[in-house]
Amino acid sequence: MKNVTITVDESVLEWARIEAAKRGSSVSRMVGELLAEKMRQEDAYAQAMREALRFESWGVSDGPYLTRDEMYERARFR
Repeated sequence: MKNVTITVDESVLEWARIEAAKRGSSVSRMVGELLAEKMRQEDAYAQAMREALRFESWGVSDGPYLTRDEMYERARFR
């Protein structure tokens, strides 16, 4: 593990101390866990984006596409 020094407003530090105490943790550990969770979220998003960009069509149409009028013509399906 590496140590990092950060600069925050006094009000932010006070909130972090209280929040860490509620969790039974230190401010350092809480910040580390928050950053690790952010990293996992970013990795999951990037993976989903790569999968979406690799998506291939399920196939091609056997015929021409319906026009808007044909698509909403209800009598045709009765």
